[in-house]
Parts: sequence; C-alpha cells; structure tokens
Amino acid sequence: MLTSVLAGLSILIIGDSHLTTPHYLIESLHMGLVEQGAKVHTLGVCGTNAGDWLQAVPGTCGAAERVGAEKTKLLGRNGPTRPIGGLLAAEKPDLLVIVMGDAMAGYDKPAFPKAWAWQQIGGLTKAIGKTGTACVWVGPAWGTEGGKYKKTFARVEQMSAFLASNVAPCDYIDSLKFSKPGEWATTDGQHFTASGYQAWGKAITKAIAAAPAVKALEKK
Repeated sequence: MLTSVLAGLSILIIGDSHLTTPHYLIESLHMGLVEQGAKVHTLGVCGTNAGDWLQAVPGTCGAAERVGAEKTKLLGRNGPTRPIGGLLAAEKPDLLVIVMGDAMAGYDKPAFPKAWAWQQIGGLTKAIGKTGTACVWVGPAWGTEGGKYKKTFARVEQMSAFLASNVAPCDYIDSLKFSKPGEWATTDGQHFTASGYQAWGKAITKAIAAAPAVKALEKK
C-alpha cells in the first residue's frame, strides 16, 4: 500500500536540528521514505527558523545533508541554509517536507512569540505557494520537560496548534499524536535517543503516505 503511494516520488526534506545528526530523522525518516521507493534529498540546519530558508543563513550548531541511500554528510557547525526558491527551482521535487517548530517555540521565553512566528512561517509558506510545490509540514514531538532548552508540554502543544492553523498551503502532520508526553526518552528535553527517532521517523513516513498532498499527487 505505502509503496504504491510513495514509489518514484522525488522528495526534498528541509528542517532544523532533528535532521542534523546521523541517528536522528536524517536516518529514520529519510531511509523510511527511500525504502518506500522515493528519491529523497534531506538538508538540515540546526537551530533554524522558517524565515532562515528564504536566503542563505549560516547555521550555529551543525548542518547535514543526505541524498538517497548515501551516507549522511556533515556540513560543519556553520553549514548554511539554502534559499527555498532556488532549491525548489533546481530540484523540482514532487513533494517538499518541512520538519520545523522546536526552534521557533521560544521554550525559554515567558510567552509564545506569536507575531514573530506568524511572520516566519508566512514568509516561507508564501514562497512555497508561489512555486505550486506539494508540501507537508511536520510539527514537533512531545520530548520531555526541562533540559537545556527548557521545553514544556504546554508550549509544544501551543506551537503545534499554531503551526496547524498557519502552514497552509502545506498539509500539517501533528507529531504529538504519535506518542504520549514524555514517552520517548530524550538526551536534553528536545532531541530523542535513537529509539525515539526510529519511532518518530516511522510514524512520519506513514503520515506522509496518507497526507492529502500525496493522495493528490497519486491522482496526477
């Protein structure tokens, strides 16, 4: 069932730190889609917000890239983002997958930075909308409370709900539905151990296959 939906599709994945380390989603999600027959290119830049993908912005905590079944290539601490318009024009993917949200939630701030987040997300979705590329946005998972990023369940829930209402024309995948709060162990509140990334990647792969954007591609 899954194979028939994703086989032959070219998929570009961009996002934040969850895509920048070999056993993170750049392994589980990337290879999950490759195993379903998709042609996949993943580019992750740690700490990035949606607006950072409108131009080339140097990362601050690592970047990585992976193409097909090749090994993950680490791009150094300051590896930059690539402007989404240029990326989409060059690659012409059937589907764009965005994995982003944790870095925009402002876990260490007393209030959720709503106006700023709206501006960030709107800038990126507008640029994607202009290209007509089918798009899926994957929101953050629960993680655990505390740690160096001061993540809280209340704030991640708020971030997820905000993304769900603001990422159109992309479909939204709500990662909070895939586990219970605190169920997947983390190393720092935000980043999971290998088993958590395996579970998350598997769940996202299934959700992408069922996304309206992918169903629409199937009919083309």
